[in-house]
Amino acid sequence: MIFKIFQSFIIFLFCFNFGFSQIGNQGKYPNYFGFQVRTIFPTQFIGEKALTISNESFSTTITQKMGYSFGATVRAGVTELIAFETGINFTQRYFSLDMVHEDSSLVGKNDFGFIQYDIPINALIYIKFNDEFYMNASFGLALGYKPSSIGSITNVGGVHQFFNIGLVDINKKIGIDLNANLGFEYRTKKAGIYYIGGSARLPLSPLFGLISEYRNANYRLTAFGEVEGTYLSLDFKYFLPNFGGGGRYKPHGPIE
Repeated sequence: MIFKIFQSFIIFLFCFNFGFSQIGNQGKYPNYFGFQVRTIFPTQFIGEKALTISNESFSTTITQKMGYSFGATVRAGVTELIAFETGINFTQRYFSLDMVHEDSSLVGKNDFGFIQYDIPINALIYIKFNDEFYMNASFGLALGYKPSSIGSITNVGGVHQFFNIGLVDINKKIGIDLNANLGFEYRTKKAGIYYIGGSARLPLSPLFGLISEYRNANYRLTAFGEVEGTYLSLDFKYFLPNFGGGGRYKPHGPIE
């Protein structure tokens, strides 16, 4: 159901951009529709990629691993060197779990996969090197939606079990992140625009709460913590060429 909404929103963005571009083609700075793919890297530069929670002799460490993101994006020109960019993205994050109960000499391992959808709104500023190569920097906010909680059970023998839940509170499914980007793009007149750059994402609230529990029959130890979810990423974008009436390329605006 959520993925169908995601697909519908991409179609809406394309139609919105197409209609708006027809208006923009009469002006100086048209709009552009494109796609992006992002590789997510955990980092300690802007946050903690690992979190350890404990209760007595029981402890769990959750570590963010590499993930990915993809989606559609729309760019709207304001001046020759300023534009706004928005879109919608599907983000898949991965986490590893390491559980230890020292009194029983038990060790367990498992993994989490966490899904999020976001709508970024960024302001871009361009630095022009020549007619084909530009550098751009952008900053803005991203509205994120977390559709569900996640969980795992790790059986380590006999009656010994580790339970882990990535809890998304029903009142906190929507969050806001700070979003910064820096990259370079190569602009062609007929083949579109190719972009490579990097991003930093800093959530203003925890991604989810981690509830970790060791169980031995009726004996239980529970630990709780909050996962930040900050990351750096390597981004690739492609923007479709913008053509005016009669199939002619429109050579004006923030993408030439």
